[in-house]
Amino acid sequence: MVTRRTAFRLYPNSAQEKMLYEWRRMHCYLYNSALADRRDSYQHENKSVTYFDQQNRLPEFKKVWVEYKALGSQALQATLKRVDFAYQRFFTKKGGYPKFKSIRHYSGWTYPASSGWKALTDGVNGYLDLSNLGKIQMRGSARQWGNPSTCTILNRNGKWYASITLNCELVRVAGDGAIGLDFGVHHAIAMSDGTIIDAPKFLAKAAKDIKKANKEKRRK
Repeated sequence: MVTRRTAFRLYPNSAQEKMLYEWRRMHCYLYNSALADRRDSYQHENKSVTYFDQQNRLPEFKKVWVEYKALGSQALQATLKRVDFAYQRFFTKKGGYPKFKSIRHYSGWTYPASSGWKALTDGVNGYLDLSNLGKIQMRGSARQWGNPSTCTILNRNGKWYASITLNCELVRVAGDGAIGLDFGVHHAIAMSDGTIIDAPKFLAKAAKDIKKANKEKRRK
């Protein structure tokens, strides 16, 4: 079993596209709010806030900001996990101190499991079904299809994409024209179909010309 990632271009209708932009804005707001919560708690109360602290607050958060219920609990948890990952990189000196993100630089959000979305495809084109949004047409083809496990919705230069992670069995198919090659000393290449390619022997072929050139040089 191997894990592969493949991307499809999404073609939402006008109502769906409007909602995708709104959901991206809401995930960006949640990211910045979680970052501010960690920063302010440490600066003003000398208290560290963990990912699990913020995850446990999500139910109360959604009671106040009821529009977040449509985004799905696991997708919201994945956004909080992004904040935690940014802090872990900072603590291990692999990155700078986490910064607030503008909506222009917040690319999208992730569904870390199979809930909240479904890929209606066999690997070539199809539809992406998002909870509370409906089916979105998508185009593209996967090198190899398998069992979808995660989905990340991305916006790049005004275009929407679905980056899907697949768990699949590795399959390698060789065509009828595949042959084996053996690179040796006596022969340059020996093929499995019996073809032999000898070494070009450039030096041996040029020996006569080299001897003649050296003789003319000595005379001069």
